[in-house]
Amino acid sequence: MAKQPTVILSEISTEAPKGIKKDDLKAETEKLVKRLGELHHLMYAEGKHSVLVIFQGMDASGTDGAVRNVFRDCTIAGLDLVSFKKPTEEEFAHDFLWRVHRWVPQKGMLTIFNRSHYEDILIQRVHNWIDMERVKKRMAAINALEELLEFDNNTVIFKFYMHISKEEQEEQLQQRLDDPTKFWKHNDGDWEERKHWDAYMEAYEYAINASSVPWHICPVDNRWYRDYFIAKTMVEALEKLNMQLPVPEKK
Repeated sequence: MAKQPTVILSEISTEAPKGIKKDDLKAETEKLVKRLGELHHLMYAEGKHSVLVIFQGMDASGTDGAVRNVFRDCTIAGLDLVSFKKPTEEEFAHDFLWRVHRWVPQKGMLTIFNRSHYEDILIQRVHNWIDMERVKKRMAAINALEELLEFDNNTVIFKFYMHISKEEQEEQLQQRLDDPTKFWKHNDGDWEERKHWDAYMEAYEYAINASSVPWHICPVDNRWYRDYFIAKTMVEALEKLNMQLPVPEKK
C-alpha cells in the first residue's frame, strides 16, 4: 500500500470549498442520499459485502446530524448504529478491542460507529491514562483489525474525521445553552474537553497518519456540505462494487 501524504489538520479547511453554494448542492445531496439507500439495499440483498462507517471528531462536530441525514434512506433491517461510551466493568476486564470486534458488520450489513475504538488512543492519550508505548501498540492492533475486516469479510471501511474549527465548536456548544430545544445536548464535560484542544489535534493527527486504512477529512463547519461530502464519498466507492440483486438459479 502506497504511503498516504501526511495530514496536518491545521492546514485543511473546515469549511465548504470556496465558490460552492448551499442551494446548488441541495438537490445533488438528495440524489446521493437516495442512491446510497439503493446501494445499501443491493448490499443487504446480495449478502457479499459489508460496510463499516466510523465517525470521529471533537464534541459538537455533527455526527448525530450526519447519521440522521445521510442514512435516512437505508434499509433499517440492514443498519446498526453503535456508540462506544465509557467501558463497563466487563469490557474493562477484556482487551480494548473486545467490545468493538463483536459489533463489526456481518455480510450485508452497514454498521455505523458514532465514536469508536479510536477513543482508546484519543481521550486516554490526551488525559495520560496510557503512555505513548501503549498508544502505538493499540494503533497496531487497530490496523490489524481493520485490515482483517477488509480482506477476510469484504468489509468496506469509511473513516470520517469530522473536521470542525475551534470557533465553530464554541458556537455550537453555546447554542446548546442558549436554545431550549438543544439544551438536552449540553454537557459540562464538553467544555472541559475543549480545554485540551491542542492535545486532541495532536492525538488525531497521529491516529490519522498511522492508519493503514485511510481517513476522509470531512469539513463540517457548513453542515450542508458535510452531508454532501459523506454521501458522495460513500456512493462513489460502493458503485465500484457492482453489486447485483440475487436471481433464481437456472435449472
